[in-house]
Amino acid sequence: MQDDVGQTSQPVQAVPVIQITRHRYRAGLTPGGMARRIAQQGMNTDVSATARGKVGKDAAGDVPAADNQDFLHVGIVADDQGEPMRYQVTVQPSGRQFAAETDETLLDAALRQGLTMPYGCKDGACGACKGQVMSGSVEHGMAQPHALTDQEKTAGLALYCCARPTSDLTIECKQLRSAHDIPVKTLPARIEKLERLAPDVIEIHLRLPANEHLQFLAGQYIDILLKDGRKRSFSLANAPRDDGMLELHIRHVPGGFFTEQVFTTMKVRDIMRFNGPHGSFHLHDDSSKPVILLAGGTGFAPIKGIVEQALATDCKRPLHIYWGAKARVDLYQHELPERWAAEHTHIKYIPVLSEATAEDAWGGRCGLVHQAVVSDFPDLSGHQVYACGSPVMIGVAKQEFVNVCGLPEEEFFSDAFTFASN
Repeated sequence: MQDDVGQTSQPVQAVPVIQITRHRYRAGLTPGGMARRIAQQGMNTDVSATARGKVGKDAAGDVPAADNQDFLHVGIVADDQGEPMRYQVTVQPSGRQFAAETDETLLDAALRQGLTMPYGCKDGACGACKGQVMSGSVEHGMAQPHALTDQEKTAGLALYCCARPTSDLTIECKQLRSAHDIPVKTLPARIEKLERLAPDVIEIHLRLPANEHLQFLAGQYIDILLKDGRKRSFSLANAPRDDGMLELHIRHVPGGFFTEQVFTTMKVRDIMRFNGPHGSFHLHDDSSKPVILLAGGTGFAPIKGIVEQALATDCKRPLHIYWGAKARVDLYQHELPERWAAEHTHIKYIPVLSEATAEDAWGGRCGLVHQAVVSDFPDLSGHQVYACGSPVMIGVAKQEFVNVCGLPEEEFFSDAFTFASN
């Protein structure tokens, strides 16, 4: 995922049923001592750096150690008696329960209390958290039309990253795991290396404090925390390692608040703060099906991490890597998947250029990358697909793979990213 805002992941498989019943807090008993305000919608925002507490140093004196960072939950919607409301959530068949507050999304409520649903961008762009509202009603919030159509709303579908309950609910979702299995941390990291991979792509190598370790699944992403409280999401471009290093692939967005800094003023030994890992985009090891890995542009970053993890664990599932770009220069690590394919018989690499020029002297595939997959695999009924790229690419690929090639919808996993200039 790259974002200069959001990020996106895998399809919802309807398995457990979550039932939500309404309760009320008495005045002054809201959880976490959260401030009240009158608002149409609430949102989560980071506490400013000065409010988070003193930053320490590790034994080497290089990277500040993690401090106790909290997140302000701003926005409590009051009922007609002036009392904030919540909804009690019961997950069946596990019997797990959590409270959904009237100002938070269903996804945020689940994550806050230790349950994970499939999700990616958390801003209504990717559709990874889409699920069925079986009874009751929700506000659809910031759900974007390409991720949730009016027809889908009418059919009772919702994006759990945007939907807020307005009544008692019964919804369907897939509960992946307890969020406590992989803790989300807020950590500092020092820039160890800045490498220009292409004219508009930089790879950042981040080093964690010596006393810290980040547990994550290859394919997940982190949120870079900016000083003004904003955040930018980027996929981790490496599999978990023991040396405390993280890799990010960052594309320059002209006028982008964060990426302009990356390409102009950022330097080695600068300190960043991040929160993560996030997302449910990762290789599912409970299947032996052949895998299509579809990347568009810097969507190659999480695909790279997934392949590295598969090689590290000696996974022998067939991996077909399709990397789409405009021009040859945009295949900024072309030699790496070429080497994978040369050294491992179960890995195939198919690069595809959509706007190849004479200067590229390109003798490979041309056109749209998802169409290359359709041409090579007219029958995807026995495959899994993992796709990372723009929301448009993800949407079109899913539609054609499912409707034309017979891919089971629950076997399409995606991570869509958006860019922002502010």
